[in-house]
Amino acid sequence: MLRGPWRWLSGWDVMVTRPLALLLLVVACVLGFVALSDEVHEGETQDIDERIVRSLRREEDPAMPRGPWWLAETARDVTSLGGAPVLSLITVAVCGFLLVARRYRTSLFVFSATATGWLLNGVLKNVFHRPRPSVVPHLTETMSTSFPSGHAMLSAITYLTLGALLAQFAEQRRVKVYILSVALLLSVLVGCTRVYLGVHYPTDVLGGWVAGLAWSLLVTVAARNVRRRSPALREEARRPVE
Repeated sequence: MLRGPWRWLSGWDVMVTRPLALLLLVVACVLGFVALSDEVHEGETQDIDERIVRSLRREEDPAMPRGPWWLAETARDVTSLGGAPVLSLITVAVCGFLLVARRYRTSLFVFSATATGWLLNGVLKNVFHRPRPSVVPHLTETMSTSFPSGHAMLSAITYLTLGALLAQFAEQRRVKVYILSVALLLSVLVGCTRVYLGVHYPTDVLGGWVAGLAWSLLVTVAARNVRRRSPALREEARRPVE
């Protein structure tokens, strides 16, 4: 007698509750970004930002970072994982794989989600136009404004979006968790190196992470809705890779 209601509740959980939870996370990220950007714009975070950046350098020579001699070079290598050339190559390679696997709609969706996220980062940088840190010498080259961090935001958008895509091919939950954890770890490491190298304030990186996470979650919600309404896309997703 209760089978009907329980079946209805199960469908509600899959089709409404999970997308709703993701949308709530998106709203929380957006509100957090707005609050953080307001504090940054008013200069409320400037003092603590500069203290943290200076604390990562030696007192006798601000041009020398703290830590062993190899750490700065390692940071430069890791930070390149969030640069436009590396992220572009990864995105093109994944989209190429999807095209070869005849997942044309999925490839277009991934490319569109990543490209529009990159455009969003450019718009946000132009809106806030925050200067780069000047309290310590930069240990790597920079070409744009500071808030939000492009490396942090773009790595979050790219790695989390691609991680969510790869997780769809995994059947076991622990494999899905591993893939998403690696994507999240890469984004965190890239962001941390930007502060260590003196080219971003901590709030720049935090803003980039929050904005990138919001965009990735929004893309995930959009992908679920499109897949639910598109028989062709559902069929494409179920098709085994040959």
